[in-house]
Amino acid sequence: MNMRLSQLVYRCADNTRVVFMKWGTDGCEQRRFYHCSVTLLCSDDNGSKLAERRGRGALGPSSTRTVRSAGPDGWKAAKPRLSKTENPVKQTRSEPGLGSKSRLSSDLQRLSRDDFTEVEDDGGPASVRRRTELLFGAAPCLLALTQGRRAAHRLFVKENSAPQRSALQQACEEARRRKVPIQRVSRKDLDRLCSGRVHQGLCLEATPLEYLPDGGNAGTTGDHHETPLWLVLEGVQDPMNLGAILRSAYFLGVDRIASSIHNSCPLTPVVSKASSGVMEIVGVYGYDNLADMLKVKVSQGWQVVGTVGAAEVGVDVPVLHCSNFRLTTPTLLLIGGEGAGLSPELRQLCNALLTIAPCRELHPAVESLNVSVATGILIHSLLSSRRTMRR
Repeated sequence: MNMRLSQLVYRCADNTRVVFMKWGTDGCEQRRFYHCSVTLLCSDDNGSKLAERRGRGALGPSSTRTVRSAGPDGWKAAKPRLSKTENPVKQTRSEPGLGSKSRLSSDLQRLSRDDFTEVEDDGGPASVRRRTELLFGAAPCLLALTQGRRAAHRLFVKENSAPQRSALQQACEEARRRKVPIQRVSRKDLDRLCSGRVHQGLCLEATPLEYLPDGGNAGTTGDHHETPLWLVLEGVQDPMNLGAILRSAYFLGVDRIASSIHNSCPLTPVVSKASSGVMEIVGVYGYDNLADMLKVKVSQGWQVVGTVGAAEVGVDVPVLHCSNFRLTTPTLLLIGGEGAGLSPELRQLCNALLTIAPCRELHPAVESLNVSVATGILIHSLLSSRRTMRR
């Protein structure tokens, strides 16, 4: 089988040239071309580097190399060569061809790197830098804009979005009111910006939210109830669990949410999305040492209530079913992280441990509820008892 090479050169009206390179095999009765590539040569291509293109045809993978150089008149036809590689690399979907439309613009590529860390501030000198991240989803983006706890820098809206969608319209109106730039991008670009997560046509570049410092106010409540309930989280690491806990705690009426800073999930865009934007409304207080904070509250007359699995034994602290507990004094409800639960240090500070009894005989492989589900049940039980005591 003989390989045949040919090229056709066309001169355009604007004095540019288009070179078509073809290669294939000649059959006995017919000619078939298995590959075809196009190289555009412009007057500013002088001295350009080698451009390697890979493709796959009917006979399998092959590759060519195109050399472009300038002649006396500034033009020289591109000379195709067969690759010397006996086993050329097969093209994969992760290797787009030159000029691929699937590539992101330079701005969007910059925005998709590591949660937008260390981005230059547009409003000041290059030495002034800010740290940003990308919120995604209608509720987080809208609430982040309306609450004003973050500095918003750019709102990304999916092209051709239905104008009647209230969340998109409200977010755009709020962005215009706050003079936040709005950029319309394709759905594919939005998918890549938020790593394929559900964005609902909205993404917002903004500064991160951090845990709130207590500022020495652990001794003052500022609560709205005579018997306030604080939710204290130790070592919750799953962002989906943390977001669900924030949403339930806010909905059910917890007076404050606190968390350990170390070995805990930070307040990320995933947490905000899982909370349906509640993270943009409710501040979460962070503590380096929960035990010290609990001791301060105990000295002020608060009680500490922890949680334990229904089948757990060998616990020195009294264990009560959550429905038998009454919220009569200011209370701290401690929730341990996935797997390990509460640390022994915090358990020793508890006045009681609450449990949720199953309503059926469980399979040995099923030991407990998801931490976010258990937290919602416990909060509802405690706050319901508080309302009952007021009657």
